Amino acid sequence: MARSTYHTGGCLCGHIRFEATGPALNPHTCSCQMCRKHTGALTAAWAEFSSDAIAWTGPGGQPATFRSSENSSRAFCGRCGSTIGAIDDAPTIALLLGTFDKPAKKDLMPTGHSFRSSRPKWWHVDIKADWA
Repeated sequence: MARSTYHTGGCLCGHIRFEATGPALNPHTCSCQMCRKHTGALTAAWAEFSSDAIAWTGPGGQPATFRSSENSSRAFCGRCGSTIGAIDDAPTIALLLGTFDKPAKKDLMPTGHSFRSSRPKWWHVDIKADWA
């Protein structure tokens, strides 16, 4: 039985593409140093999915990875360099919302902001929920 595709997306050049099924888990923004360095932005916007809910569908297959911590690797396109997300050992894949073809879908809307204290004090994120 075929699974319904709820979300699609990919990198800038299209070499890495994905299909994510089911609702997004824990859509949030983050201002930790690792997310800032990975994206080049003051805040990264993420949605998580179980790794078995992700299919890599582009000609490049799975994205290239860089082991960024003891339990996670950052994913990117080896051709154009676009950041894609993070592949955790937990079996979770967190995809950056900017990589989705339709990031305005309701279940992708961030509900919290992690590491708010790591952001520059002049940078404001307007999300009510918060955690450290």
